[in-house]
Amino acid sequence: MKLNKELVKKGMYLSGIMNIGGVLVFSRFFTNKVINEADPVVMSNFGLLMIVVWGFAFLAMASKWEHLKWIIGVFVIEKLIYGFTWTKWMINNELSCVYEADTMAGIFFTIYGLNDWFFCIFYLVVFVYLNKVERNS
Repeated sequence: MKLNKELVKKGMYLSGIMNIGGVLVFSRFFTNKVINEADPVVMSNFGLLMIVVWGFAFLAMASKWEHLKWIIGVFVIEKLIYGFTWTKWMINNELSCVYEADTMAGIFFTIYGLNDWFFCIFYLVVFVYLNKVERNS
């Protein structure tokens, strides 16, 4: 398996931008209380801030990703946890109620888990690739 190194780097930058920009835009810079109320544990303002911090971590390592296999493995776990948490939330809650309370919050809850599942797979592919490269060298 051969990965386009520049495409991987861009994917990692996109991952960081999605975390930072998504939270800041849809939470209206941490003032959208509907997001907090819909999931007060994971999406408290502290939780949202930690998502932004993860975004900065994705950006910080993007240019050196080929040397950071275990950090990428941590990113797989992080995205898996958020993806699973979103899936569980979607099963146990009514998204339409969030949309009724605030469209931006509804959009946020619609896309955040899809974003996390996508990037979980992305980081997993990169992690597997780096393991294969390591074994072949």
